[in-house]
Order: sequence, then structure tokens, then C-alpha cells
Amino acid sequence: MGLFNFARDAGESLRHAIGIGGPDEKDLTQALQKHGVTLQNLDLKVKGETVTIKGVADSQAEREKAILIVGNVKGVEKVDDDIRIAAPTAAQVRTAVPQTNPQAGAAAAPPPRIEPESQFYTVKPGDTLSAIAQQFYGSANKYQAIFEANRPMLSDPNKIYPGQALRIPVQH
Repeated sequence: MGLFNFARDAGESLRHAIGIGGPDEKDLTQALQKHGVTLQNLDLKVKGETVTIKGVADSQAEREKAILIVGNVKGVEKVDDDIRIAAPTAAQVRTAVPQTNPQAGAAAAPPPRIEPESQFYTVKPGDTLSAIAQQFYGSANKYQAIFEANRPMLSDPNKIYPGQALRIPVQH
């Protein structure tokens, strides 16, 4: 949770068709829905060029995508993130914990695996996903990991633009 900076003049223009100022709560909620990102108890507030987003995400990746979708909108300069990650369900914990021999006694369940936070990267003129992958992963061939981490916001690995913020997931 924190404050994220974005390029105010870069990004998707949500109100270009009607020529009205920056995005409002309804615009940003629709942008999240368009990209298939759903937060429980979503609460968006726009104050000038800063958007405050609150809610509960199913995963760290979903949280980060929500921040990027809102931040990659023309007119948004800062995103104040107050998104929590939902506790894992009992079924998720059962599948994450290896089965124990009931006769040997129940082993203490390890804590649920916490997904590491991705880095955010702002695209510079001349950048490609391959060059970004080389910079972060040491291999241009790993561009697909960055592309997949930013779907559905990216529809083509060759279509990124300066000022756009991307998720760079931790590689294992």
C-alpha cells in the first residue's frame, strides 16, 4: 500500500469522445471492468490528478493490475493505493498444504504463500519488452513474462508507449 506516480499526460484517454476534463470515478470503475479486474468493496475517489483506490483483491497480481489500470489513464498522476489482499479460502490453504499421514499426527500448516510484489517500470522512448526483459531478467527472451503480467492491458507485445507503467513480476 502506498502512493504510486504515473505520467499524467500518457495513457488511455477515457473521455476523449466528449472532450470533458480528466477521468471520474465512473470512468475508472468502467476501465477496471473492461480489463476484467474486480475488487470487492471497491471505493474510488478522484481529487485533481490523484486517485485513491480502496478494496479487496483476490491476489497481489490483481492489486497491481488495478493500480496500473487506474494509473495508466490520461490525467492521472498519482494513485493512492489502499487495496488489501483477501485471505486465502480454506480450499486454497488445503491445496497449498501437503497432505500428512493422519497416524503420524497433524503437521503444523505453513503460512499461506505470499506473492511477492512486482516492480513497476515506466516505458521510455525506444523501449521494447525485449529490452526491458534484458534489463530486469538478463534475457531478452523473457519478454513474454512481462507481456503476460500486463494482460489484458497489453494486447500486443509490440504496442507499448513512452510513459506507460508496466508490472515487472519477480522471476523465480
